[in-house]
Amino acid sequence: MSQAPKLLLVEDDPNLGNLLATYLQAKGYAVDLRTDGQQGWEAYTNGSYDLLVLDVMMPIKDGFTLAREIREKDGTTPIVFLTAKSMKEDTVQGFRSGADDYLTKPFSMEELLLRVGAVLRRTRGVEPKAEEPEEFHFGNSYFDPRRQILRTPQGERKLTTKESELLRLLCLKRNDVLERSEALKEVWGNDSYFSGRSMDVYIAKLRKYLREDPAVEIVNVHGRGFRMIADGQGE
Repeated sequence: MSQAPKLLLVEDDPNLGNLLATYLQAKGYAVDLRTDGQQGWEAYTNGSYDLLVLDVMMPIKDGFTLAREIREKDGTTPIVFLTAKSMKEDTVQGFRSGADDYLTKPFSMEELLLRVGAVLRRTRGVEPKAEEPEEFHFGNSYFDPRRQILRTPQGERKLTTKESELLRLLCLKRNDVLERSEALKEVWGNDSYFSGRSMDVYIAKLRKYLREDPAVEIVNVHGRGFRMIADGQGE
């Protein structure tokens, strides 16, 4: 029998926190519940988790700050934000803080369960299909989607799961157009406005990394999506 995925839930509302923890445990997850950002940080540093569920508005340390601190040392453990805020700017700030998904209160228990399950499936690692190369070569860079490693002329970087999935799609469509809708449905599971804003944040991150390789460029294709232009192609 496989081990239950372990979640860290940080929620300052004790009633909601206990309700969510009990529900997720009933659905097969192991859950550690903490009630403020500092407790969340201490639990994270002393434990090992498959996914982090963070409330945004918390005492001592808010969820955005906690996520940024975690991302400074860990780029891969997925983070889902829970928040009462619904402003678009807050959503974008959440993704920039390192979120993999974002739920606005009030949300249903079923929606949380579906989101957690979808994020965990994505973080099992991108297994290349049989017809795909195990490593992509483009420009002067190399990308290993299984290990989520990008190597540019300036060094090696461990990518987050979403960065890795998005770069993999760009590699598969190299010098061709990666349609926005295709990328959104494959990586985010939907093509909503918020998912689109999240994808733009991740495209900006990949552009920043690939500036280290002048032979590679990710360009916008107006009204369609993105194209990765790369010299020195090879598999």
